[in-house]
Amino acid sequence: MGLSEKTIAIVKATAAPVAANGEAITTRMYEILFTNYPELKALFKDADPDQHKKLAAAVAAYAANIDNLAVLSKAVEKMAQTHVKTTVKAEHYPMVGVSLLQAVKDVLGDAATDDVIEAWKEAYFFLADILIAREKEIYAA
Repeated sequence: MGLSEKTIAIVKATAAPVAANGEAITTRMYEILFTNYPELKALFKDADPDQHKKLAAAVAAYAANIDNLAVLSKAVEKMAQTHVKTTVKAEHYPMVGVSLLQAVKDVLGDAATDDVIEAWKEAYFFLADILIAREKEIYAA
């Protein structure tokens, strides 16, 4: 099952403000994530100091291409390989998702309406499902 047309439209419409505030959003996301789930810090012990910038770029690319995900296949594969190397598990995705959505609310303020947050939630978990499935294959290999 794919993303709803409404979600695609909303994510596309908010791609520019999310990209413009991407580093602030991802910096805030990691603050929330590590405050609420300190056990996840270990997954990032070897992460680059600019990890928040990489995530911001990935989020922006996803939003810009949400209607043509095939162009992101190499990036998704690289992300899945990295996640397996750092022992990311399926159960970590909801923690990151909640933290990311809260960060979007915190940074975008009133622009992060309920419809916007709901669309980004659907988009996040859609991508998470793709990554989880691919990572499951890699772990099994």
